[in-house]
Amino acid sequence: MKAISYRRYGGPEVLEYGELPDPKVGPDEVLVRVRAAAVNPVDWKAQAGYLDGMFETVFPVVPGWDVSGVVVRPGVSVTEFAEGDEVMGYVREDFLCHGTFAEYVAAPIRTLARKPRAYSFEEAAGLPLAGLTAYQSLHTALGVRPGETVLVLAAAGGVGSLAVQIARHLGCRVLGAARASGRDRVAELGAEPVDLDEETFTRRVRELAPDGVHAVLDTLGGPFLPHAARLLAPGGRLASIADGEVLALGGRYYWVRPDAADLAALADLADEGVLTVRVDRTFPLEQTAEAQRANAAGGLHGKVVVTVP
Repeated sequence: MKAISYRRYGGPEVLEYGELPDPKVGPDEVLVRVRAAAVNPVDWKAQAGYLDGMFETVFPVVPGWDVSGVVVRPGVSVTEFAEGDEVMGYVREDFLCHGTFAEYVAAPIRTLARKPRAYSFEEAAGLPLAGLTAYQSLHTALGVRPGETVLVLAAAGGVGSLAVQIARHLGCRVLGAARASGRDRVAELGAEPVDLDEETFTRRVRELAPDGVHAVLDTLGGPFLPHAARLLAPGGRLASIADGEVLALGGRYYWVRPDAADLAALADLADEGVLTVRVDRTFPLEQTAEAQRANAAGGLHGKVVVTVP
């Protein structure tokens, strides 16, 4: 199969495009013909070696965890999917080796759900990692409830924008903190915009929620996290997906996990029109290095997606 891979840690320059053996399909896996795979910051951070203390690495590595495509062959124990099913997945294993920037990937069924009917393959590829992160952070890490006020940091980003939509669907009032370029997007999603400006951030949140906010989801990290912690109402909860310093502030550091039931719930929300995924740019598989560079450069208004014809 054609695939992108790397044989040593590094930046986009270490990526190679060429032939690799087709994946073997275990009993609890399905072989997926990849149609699209989204680029996420964790892809190029893992590739640079930043996750070496967390994941075993077996070179050559095919990067990528997000995928959408079509089932080619189910494993011998699989009854959940059949040939021809359109699926999406957060195909993360417990080591780095078999990723989604390839023509085929063998995906454990715990990482998959059916693709939303309302989504293109490109849109569906952008939902799993960011959507699961938002969904699990709100439900598992923060336990948000209807009627609560939720503050989302970097609310115009990939995870943040989905968190805003999910929190709104749960019946929460949402304050969305974003840079000036994302203010319109935050308002479009139904959140009350707050500028990510150190001089005005705290004052604006206190104007909007004088009694404090019930939950804060930080998808940004850095100097706004301690400011946000001080804006919590009594008994308020704090979670971050970006900054381990949240633990010192009494909050929870959350790392997303593959979960088929949660993915299916996201697909249902997508088909109900609750969730939208915006795709900013697409690149063909052989230009994955350029796709990584675009993702790392920032300034985007949606997901970067690699397509496989």
